[in-house]
Amino acid sequence: RTGSGRHADWRAATMQPSLELSPPAPAPREVVVAEWPSKKICHCLVSTSASSEHRVWADLPDSLLHLIIALLSSFHDLLAFTGTCHSWRAAVFSFPSSIYAFVFPPLHLKAGLRKANRDYGTWYYLLSNYKWRLCDPVRTDLSLRRLAPRNAPNYMRYLGCSYGHLIFSCLEHLLLVDVYTGTKVKLPKLQANSGCAIYCGILMAPLSSSSSCLLLFSKSSVFQWQVGTNSWTEYPLVSEQFFIQIVLFKGQMFAIDFPHTLKTISLAPHPSVQEVDVVWGEDIVVGLNYDPWLVVCGDMLLMVDLVDDLISNGTFQVFCFDSSAEPTKWTKMEKLENWALFLSLDRMSPTFSCMNPERWGGKSNCIYLPSVSKDSDEPWIAVELGQAVYSTSRSNSYILGGRSNQLESLWVLPSLVYGVRQ
Repeated sequence: RTGSGRHADWRAATMQPSLELSPPAPAPREVVVAEWPSKKICHCLVSTSASSEHRVWADLPDSLLHLIIALLSSFHDLLAFTGTCHSWRAAVFSFPSSIYAFVFPPLHLKAGLRKANRDYGTWYYLLSNYKWRLCDPVRTDLSLRRLAPRNAPNYMRYLGCSYGHLIFSCLEHLLLVDVYTGTKVKLPKLQANSGCAIYCGILMAPLSSSSSCLLLFSKSSVFQWQVGTNSWTEYPLVSEQFFIQIVLFKGQMFAIDFPHTLKTISLAPHPSVQEVDVVWGEDIVVGLNYDPWLVVCGDMLLMVDLVDDLISNGTFQVFCFDSSAEPTKWTKMEKLENWALFLSLDRMSPTFSCMNPERWGGKSNCIYLPSVSKDSDEPWIAVELGQAVYSTSRSNSYILGGRSNQLESLWVLPSLVYGVRQ
C-alpha cells in the first residue's frame, strides 16, 4: 500500500514538485513556464531510522511495481504512489501501457469564467479569463482549481484536448496548457496561408515522448510539429475535409467527418484520407441524431450515438466496429457489460472507457456525461445504456452539440498518467 499519503488532501499533494511531470526540453522558440517551487521532497514509507526497511521498499523490482500500479483505483492513488520515493516514481514513468492499462476513471474538468467575457467574433475567447476545476469521481470531496496562463495571446480558439494538454490557437500563435500543473508550452509560429482556418488539433503521443508530434487540421491541409523542432510541416489534402472527432486506435487515426462517415487518416508515405467501407445493422433506431462519439474501449472501437425521437427523451445507442465481418459493419451492443464510457460535450475533447468501475464506486453499463444544466448541482450525469438521457422536463436538458470552439466541461487524464518513457 502507499501509506497515509493515499488520502492526503489533493491541494497539498499538488504542491510537491515530485508529482509534477517534467515538461519537454525547450526548443529554440519554445518557452515553458512552470508554477511550482524548486525544493525537492520525497516521502518515505517508514521512518528514517528504519533505513534498511526503506531500502527494501525502494528497491522493489519494476515488474512488481507495475503490477501494483495496474491495481490503483483512482488518480489520487497514483499521486500517492508517485510521491512515495524516487524509484516508485520512476516505475510510473516506465509503466508499460502496451501490457497494462489504468483502471481508474478520468478527472472531470469544469471550465468557467472569472468575469464576463467579451468575445472576439464567434471563434476566439479571452484565454486569461478562463478558470477550471478538476474533480476526481472517486474523491468528489476534493478538487483542484486552476487559472489559465495570463501572459498568453489575448484571444484564443480552443482546438481540443489531448494527452492531458489543452490546445489553443490564435492565428499563427499556438499554445499547449497542462490541465493539471498549469504548465504552458508555447509552440513555434505557424506560417500558414492567411485564409487557412485551423479547427482542431491532436497529439500523437504524450508530450514527454521524443517521438510525439502535434497535428493541426484545416479543411485543406494537415500541419505537423515534431517535439523539439522549430518549424511546421504542411501536408495539403487532395480534397477538403472537416472532421468532427479524431481518435487513435491500434496505431491508426480514425475520424468521423461532417456527414458522419468513418475515415482513416495517414501521413506516410503521403497524406491520405480514406473512407472506411462500413455498413449499418438493421437494428438502428431512426430519430433525430446528434453528432456521434468515437470511443476506444479496450480492443474495441465504439461509436456512441444519441437518438432523440421526442418520445423517449433521448437514448444512447452503442455500436462496435467489426472489421472481421464481410463487409465491415457497425454491430449494435445491447449492453456495455463491465465497461463504463466517459463522453465530453465537445467532440474534439477526449473520450474514455473504464473497466470494472465498481472498483471505485462507479457503475457498469453506464455512460458518464458532463452536465451543463444550470439547474443541476451535479457536475455530471450517469446514464445507463438504454435509459433516457434527458429529465422529464426538457428545460433541464443537456446540450449535446458537436463543436463549440470554447473550453467547456470535459473528461481528462492528466499528463502524469501518460508519462511513459517511449
